Amino acid sequence: MTPAVLDSAWLRRHPLPQHPEGTDKNSRGRVMLVGGSLTVPGGLLLTAEAAFRAGAGKVQLALPEPLAIPSGIAMPESGVFALPVSDEGEIAGLGTLPDRITCCDCVAIGPAMASTSAAGAVLDGLLPVASGPVILDAAAVSALADRHDALAALPGGAILTPHVGEMAALTGLEPEDIEARREEVAVDHAARLRAVLLIKGTTTVIASPDGELAVYGGGGVGLATGGSGDVLTGLIAGLCARGLPAWEAVCWGVWLHGEAGRRLSERMGSMGFLARDLPGEVPALMRGI
Repeated sequence: MTPAVLDSAWLRRHPLPQHPEGTDKNSRGRVMLVGGSLTVPGGLLLTAEAAFRAGAGKVQLALPEPLAIPSGIAMPESGVFALPVSDEGEIAGLGTLPDRITCCDCVAIGPAMASTSAAGAVLDGLLPVASGPVILDAAAVSALADRHDALAALPGGAILTPHVGEMAALTGLEPEDIEARREEVAVDHAARLRAVLLIKGTTTVIASPDGELAVYGGGGVGLATGGSGDVLTGLIAGLCARGLPAWEAVCWGVWLHGEAGRRLSERMGSMGFLARDLPGEVPALMRGI
């Protein structure tokens, strides 16, 4: 199969949802982000800002209790839900969160979590009750290794955002094998898992459950920096919440993330910009298309 190349022509054929004057914040989309840890206390803020910059109307953070108030102060636009925390600084319980996600348009699980076992416990509590699209990132992808059936059963579908190492944990394949057959592996496992699957890298490969394939090769080496993947997850979550179908939301999110990196490289230099610099580029990129 010849993959689609993500460029401005592809994006114009798959336009973003339009929100007329008078649209309220709930109608623009409600995102729930579940993640964070005391090891990476600010990571979920990157995801939250990206979701807002992609156009979501309401973003809520569910994260370890010691991070709740500081995160709410750092991002006053968001709501926060404090969750129990383990001795290792990871989420250790869900409280009323399973009830809360039922009214969300998109749920993202895993950004800034370091523990696969903690992420697995979150998945066990949330996947059975999720109704909208669910994005799984970082430790949540690795935790899916023995939860394929629960993933495939999601009524709103799933989006997976692994790099090659996380893809190896998910599939049991060797990283070298994945690198050598990125497109084939992506298409095969997107179909098996009934999920939109992207494999991050210098060239990002995106596959849909129905066999669609797209690639994006821009962005530059500056995107290989801490927190960059958290931003990508937030962009996809915001676009999903606005009503863009999962396949198109991932393609748009990858392009916006990469082009934000390209713009910063041109303005600041190929390396040295921060993940927190990326979301601010996104509104103008969307307006340009």
